[in-house]
Amino acid sequence: MNKVTFITLVFLIVSSTLGYAQLSDLARVDYTILPAGTSDVEYSRVRGLFNYPVKLKKEGAYLLLGLDYSNIKLDMNVNLSFDREKISDFQILDLNIAYTTPLKNDWRLGVRLTPGFSSNLTANDLSLEDVIISGDVVFIKDKKKDPNADKPWSLILGVSYSGNRGFPFPLPFISYYRKFHEKWSYNFGIPKTNLEYHISEKHRLKLYTELDGFTANLQQGVLIDNSTIAESINMSLLLGGLQYEFHVTSHLQFYARSSYVISSSVNFRDNSRNNIKGLDNTNDLYLRTGLRFKI
Repeated sequence: MNKVTFITLVFLIVSSTLGYAQLSDLARVDYTILPAGTSDVEYSRVRGLFNYPVKLKKEGAYLLLGLDYSNIKLDMNVNLSFDREKISDFQILDLNIAYTTPLKNDWRLGVRLTPGFSSNLTANDLSLEDVIISGDVVFIKDKKKDPNADKPWSLILGVSYSGNRGFPFPLPFISYYRKFHEKWSYNFGIPKTNLEYHISEKHRLKLYTELDGFTANLQQGVLIDNSTIAESINMSLLLGGLQYEFHVTSHLQFYARSSYVISSSVNFRDNSRNNIKGLDNTNDLYLRTGLRFKI
C-alpha cells in the first residue's frame, strides 16, 4: 500500500465515523477556512448541527434526533475549461437518528443511522445521486467520572458504514481515552488521536491529528476541458495542529484551532467514483473556530 492509498483509506475511515462522535454535541456552530495561498483552491465552510435527546421508558435509554447542515464554498483559480458557478457552492444536510442504551458490566450500545444529501443543487431538485446513507454501531465503556476508577478512561469499539466513502463495506472504529495525570490526557485510536493539556478547569490545549473534507454530487454533470463529464467532487485533508478550548460551563465550549495541512487533494470524479482530474491544492494553513454545547 503506497502513501497516497494509505492516506486516502484513513480519510475514508475518519469521514464516516466522526459523525457518531458528533452525537455528543447537542448543538454546534463553526466556521472553517482554508486560504488559497499559492494553490488553486480556497475552501470555506459554515456548519451547524442540532441533536435533541428523547428519554425512553427503559432506564438510561435515549433516542437522539438531529440535523447537521453545511454550506461549502470553493473559490477556484485554475486553467481548466468548466463552469465554475456549478462548483462554487455546495449544500450538505444529514438527518441523525440514533439510539443508545445501557448494557451489562457498564457497557453501552450506540446505533446511528444518517440519511442525507450532498450536492451543488444546480438542478434545484434532489435526485437519488444526491443521497448518501451512513451508519454506525459502537459499544462504549465510559469511566471518566467513575469515583472507583484509578484514572479516568473510556473505550469505544465498533464499526461504521458510509455511502459517501466509496467502499461498500464496514470499517472499524476504535477509541481509547485516558487521563494519566492531573494535567494530561490522551485519546488514541482510529479515527483520531490527540494529546491534551488541562491548563485549568476552563482552559485546555490539544495537539491533534485529524482529517477533513467532503464529497458532493455534481447535478447534471460538469464538462471538464470539453472532454470528460465529472459527476462528483471530492476534497480530503490530512491535518496536524493545535486547538485551544475555553469551557464556559461544563457543557458550553468555545474552541479555535490552527492546523498545518500535511496532505490534501481535490479531485473531480466520474460516475464510478474514479478520479478523472486533480487540482493543485497545496494549501498550508487551516483555521476553524466555533461554539459547541455538548452532553
